[in-house]
Amino acid sequence: MRIDAMNIGEALAWLDGHVNLEAHGAPPDRRVAAPTLSRIVELTELLGSPQLSYPVIHCTGTNGKTSVARLTADLLGGAGLSVGTYTSPHLERVNERLAWNGDPIADEALAEQLTVLAELEPHLAERPSYFELLTAAAFRWFADVAVDLAVVEVGLGGSWDATNVADGRIAVVTNVSVDHVEFLGPDRRGIAEEKAGIVKPDATLVLGETDPELAPAFAGRGQAATLVRDVDFGVRSNRLAHRGRQLDLFTPSRSYDETFLALHGAHQGDNAAIALAAAEAFLGRALDGDLVADVLASARSPGRLETVGHQPLVLLDGAHNVAGARALRAALAEEFPDAHETLVVGLLREKEPHEMLDALDADRAAHVIACRPPSARALDPELVASAARDLGAKSVEVIDAVVDALDRARMITLDDGRIVVTGSLYVVGLARAHLLR
Repeated sequence: MRIDAMNIGEALAWLDGHVNLEAHGAPPDRRVAAPTLSRIVELTELLGSPQLSYPVIHCTGTNGKTSVARLTADLLGGAGLSVGTYTSPHLERVNERLAWNGDPIADEALAEQLTVLAELEPHLAERPSYFELLTAAAFRWFADVAVDLAVVEVGLGGSWDATNVADGRIAVVTNVSVDHVEFLGPDRRGIAEEKAGIVKPDATLVLGETDPELAPAFAGRGQAATLVRDVDFGVRSNRLAHRGRQLDLFTPSRSYDETFLALHGAHQGDNAAIALAAAEAFLGRALDGDLVADVLASARSPGRLETVGHQPLVLLDGAHNVAGARALRAALAEEFPDAHETLVVGLLREKEPHEMLDALDADRAAHVIACRPPSARALDPELVASAARDLGAKSVEVIDAVVDALDRARMITLDDGRIVVTGSLYVVGLARAHLLR
Protein backbone atom coordinates (compact mmCIF):
# COMPACT_ATOMS: atom_id res chain seq x y z
CA MET A 1 0.00 0.00 0.00
CA ARG A 2 1.33 3.40 -0.97
CA ILE A 3 0.72 6.18 1.53
CA ASP A 4 1.56 9.86 1.41
CA ALA A 5 4.88 10.82 2.95
CA MET A 6 4.38 11.74 6.60
CA ASN A 7 5.94 14.73 8.30
CA ILE A 8 7.66 14.15 11.66
CA GLY A 9 4.56 14.96 13.70
CA GLU A 10 2.42 12.53 11.72
CA ALA A 11 5.14 9.88 11.78
CA LEU A 12 5.59 10.05 15.54
CA ALA A 13 1.83 9.99 16.09
CA TRP A 14 1.66 6.83 13.95
CA LEU A 15 4.56 5.31 15.90
CA ASP A 16 2.90 6.15 19.22
CA GLY A 17 -0.13 4.15 18.15
CA HIS A 18 1.81 0.90 18.64
CA VAL A 19 2.42 -1.17 21.75
CA ASN A 20 5.18 0.52 23.72
CA LEU A 21 6.57 -1.81 26.36
CA GLU A 22 8.81 0.93 27.77
CA ALA A 23 6.01 3.41 28.36
CA HIS A 24 3.09 1.12 29.20
CA GLY A 25 4.52 -2.28 30.12
CA ALA A 26 3.78 -5.51 28.34
CA PRO A 27 0.38 -7.01 27.59
CA PRO A 28 0.16 -10.61 28.87
CA ASP A 29 0.90 -12.18 25.48
CA ARG A 30 4.22 -10.33 25.18
CA ARG A 31 5.71 -11.15 28.57
CA VAL A 32 8.29 -13.81 29.34
CA ALA A 33 5.84 -16.65 28.69
CA ALA A 34 5.64 -15.99 24.96
CA PRO A 35 8.78 -14.32 23.60
CA THR A 36 9.14 -14.17 19.83
CA LEU A 37 11.26 -12.63 17.10
CA SER A 38 8.68 -13.39 14.42
CA ARG A 39 7.47 -9.79 14.03
CA ILE A 40 10.92 -8.23 13.63
CA VAL A 41 12.09 -11.08 11.38
CA GLU A 42 9.14 -10.60 9.03
CA LEU A 43 9.56 -6.82 9.05
CA THR A 44 13.29 -6.83 8.32
CA GLU A 45 12.88 -9.47 5.62
CA LEU A 46 10.36 -7.22 3.84
CA LEU A 47 12.98 -4.45 4.05
CA GLY A 48 15.61 -6.71 2.49
CA SER A 49 17.36 -7.55 5.80
CA PRO A 50 19.33 -4.29 5.96
CA GLN A 51 20.95 -5.27 9.27
CA LEU A 52 23.00 -7.88 7.40
CA SER A 53 24.57 -5.34 5.04
CA TYR A 54 27.14 -4.06 7.58
CA PRO A 55 28.97 -5.51 10.58
CA VAL A 56 27.46 -5.02 14.04
CA ILE A 57 28.81 -4.63 17.55
CA HIS A 58 25.95 -5.81 19.77
CA CYS A 59 25.80 -4.55 23.40
CA THR A 60 23.77 -5.83 26.32
CA GLY A 61 24.00 -5.73 30.12
CA THR A 62 21.97 -4.62 33.11
CA ASN A 63 23.74 -1.28 33.48
CA GLY A 64 26.23 0.75 31.46
CA LYS A 65 25.37 -0.50 27.99
CA THR A 66 24.39 2.92 26.63
CA SER A 67 27.64 4.46 27.86
CA VAL A 68 29.61 1.55 26.40
CA ALA A 69 27.80 1.78 23.07
CA ARG A 70 28.50 5.51 22.77
CA LEU A 71 32.14 5.21 23.81
CA THR A 72 32.69 2.32 21.38
CA ALA A 73 31.11 4.29 18.55
CA ASP A 74 33.19 7.37 19.36
CA LEU A 75 36.43 5.35 19.42
CA LEU A 76 35.72 3.74 16.07
CA GLY A 77 34.51 7.02 14.60
CA GLY A 78 37.76 8.59 15.76
CA ALA A 79 39.59 5.82 13.91
CA GLY A 80 38.01 7.05 10.67
CA LEU A 81 35.01 4.75 10.35
CA SER A 82 31.43 5.74 9.55
CA VAL A 83 29.45 4.49 12.55
CA GLY A 84 25.75 4.13 13.21
CA THR A 85 24.62 3.91 16.86
CA TYR A 86 21.29 2.61 18.12
CA THR A 87 20.52 3.14 21.82
CA SER A 88 17.48 3.23 24.06
CA PRO A 89 15.55 4.70 25.69
CA HIS A 90 15.80 8.36 24.77
CA LEU A 91 15.90 11.20 27.28
CA GLU A 92 14.13 14.00 25.43
CA ARG A 93 13.55 13.16 21.74
CA VAL A 94 13.18 9.81 20.02
CA ASN A 95 15.71 10.97 17.40
CA GLU A 96 18.46 10.45 20.01
CA ARG A 97 18.15 6.68 19.62
CA LEU A 98 19.41 6.65 16.02
CA ALA A 99 22.73 8.40 15.41
CA TRP A 100 25.27 8.54 12.61
CA ASN A 101 28.78 9.61 13.56
CA GLY A 102 27.38 10.98 16.80
CA ASP A 103 24.59 13.07 15.28
CA PRO A 104 20.94 12.11 15.92
CA ILE A 105 18.79 11.35 12.91
CA ALA A 106 17.12 14.44 11.43
CA ASP A 107 13.34 14.78 11.59
CA GLU A 108 12.99 14.44 7.81
CA ALA A 109 15.05 11.24 7.68
CA LEU A 110 13.19 9.68 10.61
CA ALA A 111 9.82 10.56 9.06
CA GLU A 112 10.96 8.98 5.80
CA GLN A 113 11.93 5.73 7.52
CA LEU A 114 8.67 5.54 9.44
CA THR A 115 6.66 6.25 6.28
CA VAL A 116 8.26 3.21 4.63
CA LEU A 117 7.36 1.08 7.64
CA ALA A 118 3.79 2.35 7.63
CA GLU A 119 3.50 1.25 4.00
CA LEU A 120 4.72 -2.24 4.90
CA GLU A 121 2.61 -2.71 8.01
CA PRO A 122 -0.58 -3.94 6.23
CA HIS A 123 1.49 -6.80 4.77
CA LEU A 124 2.62 -8.09 8.18
CA ALA A 125 1.00 -11.06 9.89
CA GLU A 126 1.04 -9.28 13.26
CA ARG A 127 1.23 -5.64 14.29
CA PRO A 128 4.78 -4.76 15.40
CA SER A 129 5.65 -2.89 18.59
CA TYR A 130 7.04 0.62 19.00
CA PHE A 131 10.53 -0.74 19.70
CA GLU A 132 10.43 -3.20 16.80
CA LEU A 133 9.54 -0.39 14.41
CA LEU A 134 12.34 1.87 15.67
CA THR A 135 14.80 -1.02 15.45
CA ALA A 136 13.80 -1.68 11.84
CA ALA A 137 14.05 2.05 11.07
CA ALA A 138 17.56 2.16 12.52
CA PHE A 139 18.70 -0.88 10.55
CA ARG A 140 17.33 0.52 7.30
CA TRP A 141 18.72 4.02 7.87
CA PHE A 142 22.19 2.67 8.61
CA ALA A 143 22.07 0.77 5.32
CA ASP A 144 20.83 3.86 3.46
CA VAL A 145 23.73 6.00 4.68
CA ALA A 146 26.17 3.12 4.13
CA VAL A 147 27.78 2.93 7.57
CA ASP A 148 30.98 0.94 7.98
CA LEU A 149 29.47 -0.64 11.07
CA ALA A 150 26.67 -0.21 13.60
CA VAL A 151 26.91 -0.29 17.38
CA VAL A 152 23.55 -1.62 18.53
CA GLU A 153 22.30 -1.60 22.12
CA VAL A 154 19.85 -4.27 23.21
CA GLY A 155 16.55 -2.90 24.45
CA LEU A 156 15.83 -5.69 26.94
CA GLY A 157 17.63 -8.94 27.66
CA GLY A 158 19.19 -10.43 24.58
CA SER A 159 17.86 -13.63 23.04
CA TRP A 160 14.38 -12.30 22.34
CA ASP A 161 15.19 -8.64 21.87
CA ALA A 162 14.26 -7.20 18.48
CA THR A 163 17.88 -6.17 17.87
CA ASN A 164 18.93 -9.84 17.92
CA VAL A 165 18.10 -10.28 14.24
CA ALA A 166 21.46 -8.60 13.69
CA ASP A 167 24.52 -10.84 13.41
CA GLY A 168 26.87 -9.24 15.90
CA ARG A 169 30.51 -9.77 14.97
CA ILE A 170 31.36 -8.49 18.44
CA ALA A 171 29.04 -9.26 21.37
CA VAL A 172 29.43 -7.10 24.48
CA VAL A 173 28.00 -7.90 27.91
CA THR A 174 28.64 -5.15 30.46
CA ASN A 175 27.35 -6.85 33.64
CA VAL A 176 24.47 -8.88 35.03
CA SER A 177 22.18 -7.77 37.87
CA VAL A 178 18.54 -8.42 38.68
CA ASP A 179 16.20 -6.15 36.71
CA HIS A 180 13.11 -6.46 34.50
CA VAL A 181 12.11 -9.65 36.32
CA GLU A 182 8.69 -9.61 34.64
CA PHE A 183 10.47 -10.35 31.35
CA LEU A 184 13.79 -11.95 32.27
CA GLY A 185 13.06 -13.89 35.46
CA PRO A 186 14.12 -13.35 39.07
CA ASP A 187 17.66 -14.78 39.26
CA ARG A 188 21.00 -13.68 37.84
CA ARG A 189 21.82 -17.02 36.20
CA GLY A 190 18.65 -16.95 34.12
CA ILE A 191 19.21 -13.28 33.25
CA ALA A 192 22.79 -14.09 32.22
CA GLU A 193 21.59 -16.86 29.92
CA GLU A 194 19.10 -14.48 28.33
CA LYS A 195 21.81 -11.87 27.72
CA ALA A 196 24.18 -14.53 26.38
CA GLY A 197 21.68 -15.06 23.57
CA ILE A 198 23.31 -12.25 21.57
CA VAL A 199 26.54 -14.26 21.25
CA LYS A 200 26.59 -15.64 17.71
CA PRO A 201 28.79 -18.45 16.33
CA ASP A 202 32.33 -17.24 15.50
CA ALA A 203 31.75 -13.88 17.22
CA THR A 204 34.10 -12.36 19.76
CA LEU A 205 32.54 -11.94 23.20
CA VAL A 206 33.72 -9.00 25.31
CA LEU A 207 32.56 -9.99 28.78
CA GLY A 208 32.42 -7.30 31.43
CA GLU A 209 30.72 -9.53 34.03
CA THR A 210 33.35 -11.09 36.31
CA ASP A 211 31.28 -13.34 38.61
CA PRO A 212 32.66 -16.88 38.05
CA GLU A 213 29.29 -18.39 38.93
CA LEU A 214 27.83 -16.79 35.80
CA ALA A 215 30.65 -17.84 33.47
CA PRO A 216 28.89 -21.08 32.38
CA ALA A 217 26.03 -19.03 30.95
CA PHE A 218 28.43 -17.52 28.42
CA ALA A 219 30.36 -20.70 27.59
CA GLY A 220 29.62 -22.99 24.67
CA ARG A 221 27.94 -20.37 22.49
CA GLY A 222 30.25 -21.09 19.57
CA GLN A 223 32.12 -17.82 19.85
CA ALA A 224 35.58 -17.63 18.32
CA ALA A 225 37.04 -15.87 21.36
CA THR A 226 36.07 -14.54 24.76
CA LEU A 227 37.76 -11.53 26.34
CA VAL A 228 37.12 -11.32 30.09
CA ARG A 229 37.37 -8.14 32.13
CA ASP A 230 40.18 -8.11 34.69
CA VAL A 231 41.87 -10.95 32.78
CA ASP A 232 42.22 -9.92 29.14
CA PHE A 233 41.35 -6.25 29.53
CA GLY A 234 40.42 -3.89 32.31
CA VAL A 235 41.41 -1.05 34.60
CA ARG A 236 44.70 -1.20 36.51
CA SER A 237 44.18 2.16 38.19
CA ASN A 238 41.01 4.22 38.56
CA ARG A 239 41.55 7.49 40.38
CA LEU A 240 39.40 10.50 41.10
CA ALA A 241 40.29 13.51 38.93
CA HIS A 242 38.82 16.96 38.44
CA ARG A 243 35.55 16.46 36.52
CA GLY A 244 36.18 12.79 35.84
CA ARG A 245 38.56 9.87 36.32
CA GLN A 246 42.25 9.23 35.68
CA LEU A 247 42.64 5.71 34.32
CA ASP A 248 45.31 3.16 33.52
CA LEU A 249 43.67 0.79 31.05
CA PHE A 250 44.89 -2.41 29.43
CA THR A 251 43.71 -4.55 26.51
CA PRO A 252 45.16 -7.63 24.78
CA SER A 253 47.04 -5.22 22.49
CA ARG A 254 48.54 -2.57 24.78
CA SER A 255 48.24 -0.34 27.83
CA TYR A 256 46.71 3.14 27.89
CA ASP A 257 48.11 4.83 30.97
CA GLU A 258 47.28 8.20 32.52
CA THR A 259 44.12 8.51 30.39
CA PHE A 260 41.53 11.06 31.50
CA LEU A 261 37.85 10.10 31.24
CA ALA A 262 35.40 13.00 31.42
CA LEU A 263 32.67 10.99 33.18
CA HIS A 264 31.83 10.70 36.86
CA GLY A 265 31.83 7.44 38.80
CA ALA A 266 34.39 4.65 39.13
CA HIS A 267 32.01 2.36 37.21
CA GLN A 268 32.57 4.50 34.12
CA GLY A 269 36.19 3.36 34.14
CA ASP A 270 34.98 -0.20 33.66
CA ASN A 271 32.68 0.97 30.87
CA ALA A 272 35.62 2.70 29.15
CA ALA A 273 37.69 -0.49 29.37
CA ILE A 274 34.86 -2.56 27.88
CA ALA A 275 34.38 -0.08 25.03
CA LEU A 276 38.10 -0.02 24.31
CA ALA A 277 38.28 -3.82 24.21
CA ALA A 278 35.25 -3.96 21.89
CA ALA A 279 36.70 -1.36 19.50
CA GLU A 280 40.05 -3.16 19.37
CA ALA A 281 38.34 -6.53 18.84
CA PHE A 282 36.48 -5.08 15.88
CA LEU A 283 39.58 -3.53 14.32
CA GLY A 284 41.84 -6.44 15.19
CA ARG A 285 44.55 -4.08 16.41
CA ALA A 286 45.42 -1.51 19.04
CA LEU A 287 44.11 2.03 18.80
CA ASP A 288 46.30 5.09 18.66
CA GLY A 289 46.97 6.35 22.18
CA ASP A 290 46.31 9.99 21.31
CA LEU A 291 42.99 9.05 19.70
CA VAL A 292 41.91 7.18 22.83
CA ALA A 293 42.96 10.09 25.02
CA ASP A 294 41.02 12.58 22.90
CA VAL A 295 37.85 10.48 22.77
CA LEU A 296 37.74 9.69 26.48
CA ALA A 297 38.58 13.27 27.46
CA SER A 298 35.58 14.52 25.48
CA ALA A 299 33.19 11.72 26.50
CA ARG A 300 29.62 12.65 27.30
CA SER A 301 26.83 10.46 28.66
CA PRO A 302 23.67 12.56 29.15
CA GLY A 303 21.60 11.64 32.16
CA ARG A 304 24.37 9.55 33.71
CA LEU A 305 25.78 11.47 36.68
CA GLU A 306 25.46 14.60 34.58
CA THR A 307 25.93 18.04 36.10
CA VAL A 308 23.31 20.48 34.85
CA GLY A 309 23.37 23.24 37.45
CA HIS A 310 25.35 24.93 40.19
CA GLN A 311 24.48 26.75 43.44
CA PRO A 312 23.06 24.35 44.27
CA LEU A 313 24.80 21.59 42.35
CA VAL A 314 22.23 19.66 40.28
CA LEU A 315 23.07 16.10 39.25
CA LEU A 316 21.00 13.86 37.00
CA ASP A 317 21.40 10.10 37.01
CA GLY A 318 19.07 7.59 35.39
CA ALA A 319 19.72 4.86 37.96
CA HIS A 320 16.61 2.71 37.62
CA ASN A 321 17.59 -0.45 39.50
CA VAL A 322 19.30 -1.30 42.77
CA ALA A 323 22.71 -1.93 41.20
CA GLY A 324 22.56 1.42 39.42
CA ALA A 325 21.46 3.19 42.59
CA ARG A 326 24.39 1.72 44.50
CA ALA A 327 26.82 2.82 41.79
CA LEU A 328 25.36 6.33 41.95
CA ARG A 329 25.72 6.43 45.73
CA ALA A 330 29.32 5.20 45.58
CA ALA A 331 30.15 7.88 43.02
CA LEU A 332 28.56 10.60 45.13
CA ALA A 333 30.45 9.44 48.22
CA GLU A 334 33.79 9.52 46.41
CA GLU A 335 33.53 12.43 44.00
CA PHE A 336 31.33 14.98 45.72
CA PRO A 337 31.83 16.20 49.30
CA ASP A 338 29.18 15.65 51.91
CA ALA A 339 26.53 18.26 51.36
CA HIS A 340 23.01 19.30 52.20
CA GLU A 341 21.21 17.00 49.76
CA THR A 342 17.75 16.97 48.26
CA LEU A 343 16.82 13.73 46.56
CA VAL A 344 14.19 14.03 43.82
CA VAL A 345 13.08 10.53 42.94
CA GLY A 346 10.39 8.96 40.78
CA LEU A 347 10.10 5.20 40.24
CA LEU A 348 8.31 2.88 37.86
CA ARG A 349 5.87 0.42 39.33
CA GLU A 350 8.13 -2.63 38.76
CA LYS A 351 10.61 -1.26 41.33
CA GLU A 352 10.38 -1.97 45.05
CA PRO A 353 10.63 1.50 46.63
CA HIS A 354 12.23 0.40 49.91
CA GLU A 355 15.06 -1.38 48.06
CA MET A 356 15.68 1.54 45.72
CA LEU A 357 15.59 4.21 48.41
CA ASP A 358 17.79 2.16 50.71
CA ALA A 359 20.37 1.85 47.90
CA LEU A 360 20.14 5.62 47.43
CA ASP A 361 20.72 6.25 51.17
CA ALA A 362 17.51 8.26 51.27
CA ASP A 363 17.64 8.35 55.07
CA ARG A 364 20.78 10.51 54.87
CA ALA A 365 19.25 13.14 52.60
CA ALA A 366 18.11 16.43 54.10
CA HIS A 367 14.99 16.27 51.92
CA VAL A 368 13.31 13.60 49.79
CA ILE A 369 10.81 14.73 47.16
CA ALA A 370 8.80 11.93 45.54
CA CYS A 371 7.44 12.68 42.07
CA ARG A 372 5.64 10.83 39.29
CA PRO A 373 7.58 9.76 36.18
CA PRO A 374 5.79 10.80 32.96
CA SER A 375 4.88 7.20 32.13
CA ALA A 376 1.87 4.95 32.38
CA ARG A 377 4.13 2.63 34.38
CA ALA A 378 4.74 5.26 37.10
CA LEU A 379 4.65 4.15 40.71
CA ASP A 380 2.39 6.28 42.89
CA PRO A 381 4.74 8.82 44.52
CA GLU A 382 2.79 8.43 47.77
CA LEU A 383 4.20 4.88 47.95
CA VAL A 384 7.70 6.20 47.37
CA ALA A 385 7.24 8.79 50.10
CA SER A 386 5.89 6.17 52.50
CA ALA A 387 8.95 3.99 51.89
CA ALA A 388 11.24 6.97 52.51
CA ARG A 389 9.54 7.61 55.84
CA ASP A 390 9.83 3.91 56.74
CA LEU A 391 13.58 4.15 56.16
CA GLY A 392 13.89 7.17 58.44
CA ALA A 393 14.16 10.00 55.92
CA LYS A 394 14.05 13.33 57.75
CA SER A 395 11.90 15.49 55.44
CA VAL A 396 9.63 13.89 52.86
CA GLU A 397 7.29 15.59 50.41
CA VAL A 398 5.13 14.43 47.51
CA ILE A 399 5.03 16.74 44.49
CA ASP A 400 3.46 14.93 41.59
CA ALA A 401 4.89 16.83 38.60
CA VAL A 402 8.62 16.45 37.95
CA VAL A 403 9.05 20.11 37.00
CA ASP A 404 7.29 21.29 40.17
CA ALA A 405 9.38 18.89 42.25
CA LEU A 406 12.54 20.36 40.74
CA ASP A 407 11.43 23.91 41.42
CA ARG A 408 10.67 22.98 45.02
CA ALA A 409 14.08 21.29 45.37
CA ARG A 410 15.85 24.42 44.16
CA MET A 411 13.89 26.48 46.67
CA ILE A 412 14.77 24.38 49.73
CA THR A 413 18.35 23.30 48.93
CA LEU A 414 21.22 25.41 50.22
CA ASP A 415 23.45 27.09 47.63
CA ASP A 416 26.39 24.92 48.68
CA GLY A 417 24.22 21.80 48.71
CA ARG A 418 23.18 19.45 45.93
CA ILE A 419 20.06 18.14 44.22
CA VAL A 420 20.16 14.56 42.93
CA VAL A 421 17.45 13.64 40.42
CA THR A 422 17.12 9.90 39.84
CA GLY A 423 15.00 6.74 39.85
CA SER A 424 13.93 6.66 36.21
CA LEU A 425 15.17 7.91 32.86
CA TYR A 426 11.67 9.33 32.35
CA VAL A 427 12.21 11.61 35.36
CA VAL A 428 15.76 12.47 34.29
CA GLY A 429 14.78 13.24 30.70
CA LEU A 430 12.00 15.62 31.72
CA ALA A 431 14.22 17.24 34.36
CA ARG A 432 17.03 17.68 31.87
CA ALA A 433 14.80 19.38 29.34
CA HIS A 434 13.43 21.71 32.00
CA LEU A 435 16.76 22.62 33.58
CA LEU A 436 18.73 23.13 30.36
CA ARG A 437 15.94 25.18 28.86
